[in-house]
Amino acid sequence: MLPTRDGVGPSQVALPAGPWPRMLDFLVERFPAIPAPEWQARMAGGDVVDGTGQQVAPDQAYLPYSKLFYYRSVPHEAANPAQAQILFEDELLVVADKPHFLPVTPSGNYLQETLLVRLRRELGIDALTPLHRIDRETAGVVLFAKHAADCAAYHGMFAGGDVAKTYEAIAPFDPSLRFPMTHASVLVEGEHFMQMREIKAGESEGRAPNTRTEIELLEMRGALARYRLRPLTGKRHQLRVHMAALGLPILGDRIYPVLLPQG
Repeated sequence: MLPTRDGVGPSQVALPAGPWPRMLDFLVERFPAIPAPEWQARMAGGDVVDGTGQQVAPDQAYLPYSKLFYYRSVPHEAANPAQAQILFEDELLVVADKPHFLPVTPSGNYLQETLLVRLRRELGIDALTPLHRIDRETAGVVLFAKHAADCAAYHGMFAGGDVAKTYEAIAPFDPSLRFPMTHASVLVEGEHFMQMREIKAGESEGRAPNTRTEIELLEMRGALARYRLRPLTGKRHQLRVHMAALGLPILGDRIYPVLLPQG
C-alpha cells in the first residue's frame, strides 16, 4: 500500500495495451483536461509513481498491463468551515458525525476539505477507510475502518442487511399519498453520469425491483413535511430518486428531478 501525502492517498490508472511510446504520452491522452507541461511538472515533483512507489519520469517507456499512481492537488481549494465530530473510536473503528456540505472522500474540486482527509491527518491513520458514504449535502454518521484487512467483513455486513440505515428528509407534502409505504423500483444509470433514473413500468417488465425504501411521514409544516427514510437496498442516490419519483423531491436537491449547476 502506497503512503498518503498530507492525508491524501494516490489515485490509480491501469495501463492497457496501446501505441504510446512513453508514460507521458499515455497520461496526456487519458486525461485530456491536463496539459503535458502540468504532467511533466507533476512527474518531476515525484507525484507520479509506479506500484512500488518509484518516481516515474516523463520519458519512461510505456509499460502495458501495469498501473500508475498519481497524487492529486487542487489549487486554491476553498476552506470549508463545517466541522465534524468523532462520536466513537476503538481499535477497529472510527465513527464521525459529518456536517452538511462536507464531502466524505476526495473528488473533483474537493481534496483536503473532505472528512476522510481531515480524519487521517487528525488521527495519523493513513489506512483509515470509509465503510459507506453519504452525499456532500447530507449530514449524518459515517463509519471508518482503521485497518484495510477489515473492510471486506464490514462491507459484507452492509450488503447482507446486517446494518440498518435511517435518514430524515424535508420534502413537499402530497395528501394523495398514504404513509407509511415501501417504494420499490428498478434504478439504472441515467443519461448524465451524475444521475440515476427510475425506469418506467413498460421498461421494467420482467425485471424485479433492485431498490426498496421504507418511507414514513413524521410531521407536516405547511406545504412541506419531514420524512423518515429507511433504505432496504443500497443503490447510488436511491433515496433522492425514490422521493423525486413520488413527486416529493428532497428540499435543496440539485440533482433530482432536474440537474442544476453546482452551487
